[in-house]
Formats: sequence, structure tokens, C-alpha cells
Amino acid sequence: MAAAAEPTRLRLLALLAGGEACVCDLVGALDLPQPLVSRHLGVLRRAGLVTARRDGLWMHYALAVPRSAGHAKLLEALAALHAEIEGIQAQVRRCSALRAGRTCC
Repeated sequence: MAAAAEPTRLRLLALLAGGEACVCDLVGALDLPQPLVSRHLGVLRRAGLVTARRDGLWMHYALAVPRSAGHAKLLEALAALHAEIEGIQAQVRRCSALRAGRTCC
């Protein structure tokens, strides 16, 4: 799926593999501007790879439940690939820490 092929979106999928995250956690973990992260999340949402829910002013994102065997295989392949992406484990740890200490929402 082309939506998952972009490097920032690959990183977002890796961060969301740890569970639902507020967009502020994702922005902090990736150290990217919020509009850019939100734009990438929109592409992933339209592709059916992530779900979004609003909580007041904040948007929370999570990996979508696989809709097909192909979707499930894609998530498996991405999980295997995440270990090979440089710096991603540090971003996953940073996102987990932000998620645990959340003060924004």
C-alpha cells in the first residue's frame, strides 16, 4: 500500500504499534511540526491504516483493525521492518514516555 511507503508514515505506524497516541505525543516523538504529522496521519486514515478519535481539542490515533488478510500481512511486514529503520526504536521509547507522562489531554 502506497500510503505506508513514505518514511514519516512508516515511523508513525511504528509509534502506533505501541497503542493509541495523541497527536501531541507523535509530534514530540518525531520532532516534526504538528501540521506535517497531521497531514501524514490523514493519508494513513484515508488509506484505512489508522483510526482517529477526538477527545476535546485533541486527536488520538491508533492502528486500524485489519480489514482483510492482506491488511494483516501488511501490518506484520511493517512490524518486521520497524526494527531495521534507523533511530525508530528511540522514537518509540520517546513516544511511550510522552504517552505515560501525558499532560496535554
